[in-house]
Amino acid sequence: MGDRRVEVEFSENLKEKPKSDDLVFGRTFTDHMFVMDYSEPVGWHNAKIIPYQPITLDPSAMTFHYGQTVFEGLKAYYTPNGDIQLFRPETNLRRMNHSNDRLCIPPIDEAFVLKAIKQLVDLDRGWVPTAEGTSLYIRPFVISTEPYIGVAPSHHYKFMVILSPVGAYYKEGINPVKIAVENQYVRAVKGGTGEAKTGGNYAASLKAQEICERNGFTQVLWLDGVEKKYIEEVGSMNVFFKINGEVVTPALNGSILEGITRNSVIQLLNYWDIPVDERKISMDELYQSYLDGTLEEAFGTGTAAVVSPIGQLNWDGKDIFINDGKTGEVAKSLYDTLTGIQYGKKEDPFQWIEKVPEGSAIIN
Repeated sequence: MGDRRVEVEFSENLKEKPKSDDLVFGRTFTDHMFVMDYSEPVGWHNAKIIPYQPITLDPSAMTFHYGQTVFEGLKAYYTPNGDIQLFRPETNLRRMNHSNDRLCIPPIDEAFVLKAIKQLVDLDRGWVPTAEGTSLYIRPFVISTEPYIGVAPSHHYKFMVILSPVGAYYKEGINPVKIAVENQYVRAVKGGTGEAKTGGNYAASLKAQEICERNGFTQVLWLDGVEKKYIEEVGSMNVFFKINGEVVTPALNGSILEGITRNSVIQLLNYWDIPVDERKISMDELYQSYLDGTLEEAFGTGTAAVVSPIGQLNWDGKDIFINDGKTGEVAKSLYDTLTGIQYGKKEDPFQWIEKVPEGSAIIN
């Protein structure tokens, strides 16, 4: 890190903050953003908090042509006593460096970036919504900026953090969603970039997502890219199934994103002494458990939705209805506990919470 100071330029034109009822996920952004540049041999430098604004890039900037980019997603929460806190932010930044390594992007200083994120959130703390179920979404990301048309890692990058006040990710909220199992398209394979949080993975998912929404489903459930047999993950979530009293989730295999909410759920299940198994699970096995009456619950997990119950799966024209389309007991307990910890309403036995100190925005 060439320069460890964060300069702050305060916005002179503050925006009007939206009402909680008007929040649409990812549409509204706060007054400020964090930016930092990378060049060789200087390293990461020029760290600044500036007014939220467009950026200018050369048309030949490598990010446009070769997709060398990664991102993360985490949230800031307003607590009943007026504090603002983050949920496991150091884990997001550790995962970001894992993604950086896969995309040949130089690593960030995780401790420095966490300090900068806290500084940015504190500066825009008036944007953290206070209504039930709302939060401030934090999006750190890196793009390759070198003006060069050639297939090679860039020598120049820009790291940014933007903030967005958000409501529920799914309009269904904690109510069960309908998921289509994807048999035709492939999102990722082992050895590819599936376990990295990079834009290309999401671009690869758009076609199937578009078709599933047209058919009345909320999300796509992806199968493995080789045999199209084993369950991997939902488009924006890891996935869990409760079968005959045991919770099963696909094992991390190199093509599945290592979700932070996924990891938190596994820790909670172990804490509650609920059997949980990370392993390969096929659609054939899942469908048989449905026919046998042992498929008790299904739910997805992710930063945006936290825990989202699945009430229906459609696979090869066959409908699988889960728990009569109702939210299951385990999913509800997980949702209540995780959101309770995130919003400071429940005890945090895992030390997952990081406070955002008030007044840190003016500290360089």
